[in-house]
Amino acid sequence: MKRSLMTIAALATLGAPLAAQAQDASAVSANLSLTSKYKYRGQDQSDPGEAVLLAVQGGFDYSKGGLYLGNWNSSVGFLGGTEMDFYAGYRGEVSGFSYDVGGLYYYYPGSVSSANTTELYISVGYGPASVKLSSTVSSTYFGLSGGRGTNYLEANWKQEAASGIYLIGHIGQTFFSGDAKDNGGINYADYKIGADFDLGSGFTAGAGFVGATKKGQIGDLNKSRLVFSISKAL
Repeated sequence: MKRSLMTIAALATLGAPLAAQAQDASAVSANLSLTSKYKYRGQDQSDPGEAVLLAVQGGFDYSKGGLYLGNWNSSVGFLGGTEMDFYAGYRGEVSGFSYDVGGLYYYYPGSVSSANTTELYISVGYGPASVKLSSTVSSTYFGLSGGRGTNYLEANWKQEAASGIYLIGHIGQTFFSGDAKDNGGINYADYKIGADFDLGSGFTAGAGFVGATKKGQIGDLNKSRLVFSISKAL
């Protein structure tokens, strides 16, 4: 369920695709990556029995001023094997505080339409830290009925520790709506701690320890994994 990037650091979110920062001129950017295991919100997006299952990921972004829109894609181990994310929003900065407001549509081509999910989000950041709230507005949450009103709250931190080396921290909590809970949704927390390494020429390597709570109730898809990635900004 979307870029966790575990792959490209806190691209999300650490899930989120790269959106260009607010500027007067329009700009187009793209990215391509390979990750040892695609996890999103702490959960495996591929066979939960495999510690390593390579996923190819990538997308593009267009920005003009504070407006941006983009697409991000990944191979997955379910729902036809492909995830496509489409998003748009507005970002900026006021008195040193950054903000970002937008919407995100998760699309799984070749699968039942109930798997597709729409969220609205808002985030606020200061320095290396940010908090973000995503709320489901579609009737289902990745196939789970009664998903509307399910919320995801996360805190992210990214700080340069040495030249080209960035430490990353993430913690999140999924709060299912009452209807989603009635249909089997279980609230859980997820986490990541890791680092990104700027290799130059647009290449970035990443490593992180990623997982989620409630493994006993939800299963191995919440199992903690050591995830590696390599990405290229185009």
